[in-house]
Amino acid sequence: MDNPAVAGGRPIHATERAVRVLYVDTASTVPESLRTADEITEIRRADTADEALATLDREHVDCVVSEYALPDSDGVSFLRTVRNRWANLPFVLFTDSGDEGVASEAIGAGATDYLPKDSAGALGARVVTTVTDAAKQQAILGRMTDAFFAVDTDWRFTYVNDRGRELLCEAIGRELSTGELLGRPIWEEIPSAVDTRFYDAYHRAMDEQESVAFEEYFDPTDTWFEVRAYPSPTGLSVYFTDVTERKAREAELTERDRVLREVYQIIADKERALAEKVDELLDLGRAVLGTDCAALSNIEDDDYVFDVVHDPSGGTTSGDVVPLGATNCERAVVDEETLVLADVAAEAPELTDRAGFTEMGIACYIGTPVWVDGEIDGTFCFFDTEPRSDPFSDWEVTLVDLLGNWVSYEQERERREAELTRERNRLDDFASLVSHDLRNPLTVALGRLDIVREGYAGDPDHVDTLEASLERMDALIEDLLVLSRSGHQTVEPEPHRLQTVATAAWEATGSDDATFRTVDGDTAVYGDPVSTQQLFENLLRNSVEHGGSGVLVEVGSLSDGFYVADDGPGIPPEERDRVFDSGYTTSDDGTGFGLRIVREVLDAHGWSITVTESEHGGARFEITGVRVD
Repeated sequence: MDNPAVAGGRPIHATERAVRVLYVDTASTVPESLRTADEITEIRRADTADEALATLDREHVDCVVSEYALPDSDGVSFLRTVRNRWANLPFVLFTDSGDEGVASEAIGAGATDYLPKDSAGALGARVVTTVTDAAKQQAILGRMTDAFFAVDTDWRFTYVNDRGRELLCEAIGRELSTGELLGRPIWEEIPSAVDTRFYDAYHRAMDEQESVAFEEYFDPTDTWFEVRAYPSPTGLSVYFTDVTERKAREAELTERDRVLREVYQIIADKERALAEKVDELLDLGRAVLGTDCAALSNIEDDDYVFDVVHDPSGGTTSGDVVPLGATNCERAVVDEETLVLADVAAEAPELTDRAGFTEMGIACYIGTPVWVDGEIDGTFCFFDTEPRSDPFSDWEVTLVDLLGNWVSYEQERERREAELTRERNRLDDFASLVSHDLRNPLTVALGRLDIVREGYAGDPDHVDTLEASLERMDALIEDLLVLSRSGHQTVEPEPHRLQTVATAAWEATGSDDATFRTVDGDTAVYGDPVSTQQLFENLLRNSVEHGGSGVLVEVGSLSDGFYVADDGPGIPPEERDRVFDSGYTTSDDGTGFGLRIVREVLDAHGWSITVTESEHGGARFEITGVRVD
């Protein structure tokens, strides 16, 4: 065999593309065109197919050039053996035989090229071109982002690119080199793929000689693949891409679409009340975000009030009140933006000394402010006692913002609708007053005035009746003005002493035929001074008008408000729900608007009132929801 450093006695020249050739022939010399080609740096010799295979087993060769007639085989049989073990090794059949049948058989068996010996002068250039083209093809396949492998008709690997080797080894469950993979049957190496869609599609492509394309999940590797398989008479070429991330994104988009459709179905249902919709949105948000708890809150001064709560543990319920400064929501309120904390301790350690963390155990939180009429009214939030292992995604934050914005809009709309309803009611009251209550005494007064004009000197009660009618008109007009103004007042609570405001109201009623006293009058009540006194005036006047001569009227404080009570005849239970209706009165001198004005003041402050029986059997009005000190 020739010296590795010298081919045919000729020094090897260093070239950009160094080619090593294995020449298989019994001839004593190597064709000159091989020896003189600058790119061919080394030529190995072998006389037989077995000797050539042994050389290929131990040495790297870029191209095999073989005679057809060999002592132990023929060139095509030798070629098939090479192809089974080195699927992509360039192979040139070089023979004296000019039979086109041999050429066709050689090409069918996978020969890279075929050249008769009478064209020996072109052999060197043909070998260099063959090796160069094969190298380019290998580079292209190697650079493919798709994984790629090829199998022969016996399902043995004949080619695998780098990405294909990685994914195949993952499926096989052990690391193999490309050389170790080649020649191995795919179904023996990956038995988990048998009887799957991969198995069926590959066999269908091979049997029908029709390409196939599909996407399928491979459970052993937890991977989605996009597969394209192209058959040929000698085997199957398969391109496959890991599309697990794309499938996950598609699934995520599908889930987002489902959530948004469900949100729309909830908020578009006109048959459900706002509180019911909020309840369902909180439940939906908990499921999407993976938190145990959720709440819609209301902020009243420095207090945080849980309006609607989902807490499976029962630790927090609707109506619970905690200091705003003890909650994470306070940060969202102060910063006026959504607060996102997957892990409170890690991301906001300054909040870990608050009761929300130390007592309620809130370890993860996401909440957004709820705005009503340009001011923060509360928060819409989700929280859990366990921190999240991963941060909230942009989609999750956007969903919370979307739900919070809708709640803000709906609460503001409901508040405006309530205001419009009150305005309509006031207009109805005005129409009723003008058409009935004012018209009747006015008619009486005009009739009596006609008598006076005629110089009637009879019963002086006519004049008294006239005076009473006019006084009633004056009272009705005064109540109407107060009622009208109450719908437009802006409440800015200020502290004032219960005894002071109640006493001032009593003095304004001008009653000398009743007794007034205060209990715990030093308590401070927070409210609008003018409208709060108006409320007291109407409640006190109501007690005097209905309590009779010598009635005792008492004002006292409650833990969250105050009361007005008397020892008069009281209000029957069946009438207590009607006393705040416009025009309702049981007194001949009453206008029927005094307690309606009380209701307007209560609504403006956000207070509540309960009508019950006093300890002396009279009427007792309890006003609650008031800030008192």
